[in-house]
Amino acid sequence: MDTSEFRHLPWIVPYKDIIAIAGTGCIELIETTNCYGGAAWARYHYAQASPLIVKSRVLGNTTRYLIKEGTSHLKLRASVSAGGIESVKLLKDTIKVTYAGLGGGGVGATMCRALAQDVIDYDLTPAGGSKLSRGTLTLPRRSRIIIGVDDTDTKEEGATWSLVNNIAAMVDCESLRYVSHAIVQLYPVKAKTKNCVATVVEFAGLDDKKPIKKFKKLLEELSLSDKTGMAVLKSFSAEHLLDFGNATRSGEVSISAATEAANAAGVEVCLEGRGIIGAVAALPFFSQSDESVKLDKILHEES
Repeated sequence: MDTSEFRHLPWIVPYKDIIAIAGTGCIELIETTNCYGGAAWARYHYAQASPLIVKSRVLGNTTRYLIKEGTSHLKLRASVSAGGIESVKLLKDTIKVTYAGLGGGGVGATMCRALAQDVIDYDLTPAGGSKLSRGTLTLPRRSRIIIGVDDTDTKEEGATWSLVNNIAAMVDCESLRYVSHAIVQLYPVKAKTKNCVATVVEFAGLDDKKPIKKFKKLLEELSLSDKTGMAVLKSFSAEHLLDFGNATRSGEVSISAATEAANAAGVEVCLEGRGIIGAVAALPFFSQSDESVKLDKILHEES
């Protein structure tokens, strides 16, 4: 893919990354920008112009769009709804996303996004000035892989949230892209180290099992505890585990209850220590980093 024709133009701000995760008749599009102002403009205008967009939100330095598959007529209007997502097409191994925009919004919709990591190919119209511009990006068709971990530290040293982040960064590669991290506050049971939290990390993966095996191997090597739990879920949604997750955030549950919930939900239990309770409970709270750190009520007082 030759981007030399526009890469060095002074009005181009390349997107860092655009990742597409396939669901059933929909995708989640995760965009990482080098200019938050541009991303905020796009998020507002795209929501106004694009009937295919179900919802959008900001998580850390990313904008995430939940988008239905299909094609729709954009309601483009300067200053109000000047850009949007026109179509999403899910193919066997790739996903095609067509953006459109007016003026500077067209530059963002075309050339800026074509420069993002994960873009396989692009088809762009001329952009800039007062033009209406379109751009179709071809992206790898990725699936969501969620890993929950708990109990990696001891009373003397360690921290699960940071260890899991570092391992996720170590295994990040083309076939397994690390996209989010969340600390999940659990019910503060007596067996806790101190804060009683689990950690969940989200990946956008291709058909490659090696990075998951590497994650488990690193966790076994680097964990300070012999009670570590690790759970893996390959699914676009983890809502079917929400009841168990909420139960673990509001009271004490058993290892057998966690194993039963995992089996019923299609979760692969990789490490079966006591931490498997928190590992499974954390899964439905992936990419909800601001919400998952809270408990509405602390029902347990530390002794």
